[in-house]
Amino acid sequence: MDRTVVVIDRDLPKGLAANAAAVLALTTGARRPELVGDDFSDAEGSEHPGLITTGLPVLAAPAEELSALRASALDSGLLVVALPAAAQTTTDYAVFREAIATTSEPAYLALLVSGRAKAVRALTGSLALLR
Repeated sequence: MDRTVVVIDRDLPKGLAANAAAVLALTTGARRPELVGDDFSDAEGSEHPGLITTGLPVLAAPAEELSALRASALDSGLLVVALPAAAQTTTDYAVFREAIATTSEPAYLALLVSGRAKAVRALTGSLALLR
């Protein structure tokens, strides 16, 4: 069984935290389309696109712990989608990519970790829900 969690800098303002979670989820949906369920209809017959078929906890961690968590998750063979801080400084993707290309140790605002449930829980089980 797999597990997917989002871990966000606990001090990130709510709007930026929501943006970070959305960016990570969109990228993960593209990389792991099997996580998205079938389309569904409501009682009126309106069609809705499929949603993620599992829970997606959004957890909080100190910003300074995100780099180490990313490294540990990668070492465990988990899928990691990371949002570097530079991603929220521009709306121009080329500018973002250039900034990251010149940064040896980027600071992260948020991570999404997905894979074997036991491995994900071992890394994130002590983290609280983002409030």
